Amino acid sequence: MIGIGVLLGCQPHVQEEQPGKPLTRQELMDVNKTLVRKDNQRILGYLTRNGLKMEQTETGLWYAIESDQKGKHARPGDVIRLEYTLELLDGTVCYNSEQDGVKEFEIGQGGVESGLEEAVLMLREGDKALLIMPPHLAHGLTGDGKRIPARAIIMYTLKVKSIHFK
Repeated sequence: MIGIGVLLGCQPHVQEEQPGKPLTRQELMDVNKTLVRKDNQRILGYLTRNGLKMEQTETGLWYAIESDQKGKHARPGDVIRLEYTLELLDGTVCYNSEQDGVKEFEIGQGGVESGLEEAVLMLREGDKALLIMPPHLAHGLTGDGKRIPARAIIMYTLKVKSIHFK
């Protein structure tokens, strides 16, 4: 019996996950950083494979905007109407304005992906844009419970149809 105790006592200390024991704040931050890094690698691979040139915001939103610089600029409180296609990186179309209708929402009031809220503030009426959103800017860990799976990276192709004050 003493030999077994000595063998176990000499093993390096490995913190085992105990059921019901919550992760520390630092452990959660480390997990999140790892997930964001992996998502970014997947997006960069997609951009490379498809020859796309896009810019990235500090939050992690990827975007490419085609603009004629003539339309009204979007601001918080405006109501924006978008023609769009929302798909996964593998090309699976989840939603689009042809089947689901034009997307209309008041900017800054939530109810849409935080990445979309961020993106529309860069757009003008008539602009077209390609957006790629990692899960933390889209539907997160759970997806939308309908057509977007858990931890999905989503891509919007959109056109701003109109911007007007509510």
